[in-house]
Amino acid sequence: MDSGVISALITGLLSLLGVVVTSWASARRTEAKIETAQAVTDTKIEELTREVRLHNEFARRMPVVEEQIKVANHRIEDLEEVVEHERTRQG
Repeated sequence: MDSGVISALITGLLSLLGVVVTSWASARRTEAKIETAQAVTDTKIEELTREVRLHNEFARRMPVVEEQIKVANHRIEDLEEVVEHERTRQG
């Protein structure tokens, strides 16, 4: 074989090897970035899920608290009436 052909074959094989190694390394870097992004996304979803659960618990309990406040206000009004009645009776 001619030395020019041999040289071209060696250059071609080395170029091919360089492309394969570069592609492989690039794929690994891309995969690592995707895994990191997925981990961040998973963490954010877990945090949002926790916050939604807290909010839902609050929303579930709020009507109960509102009802308790109504009852307390009614009792305060009743006590104020009793105190006012006692003041007018004594005075």
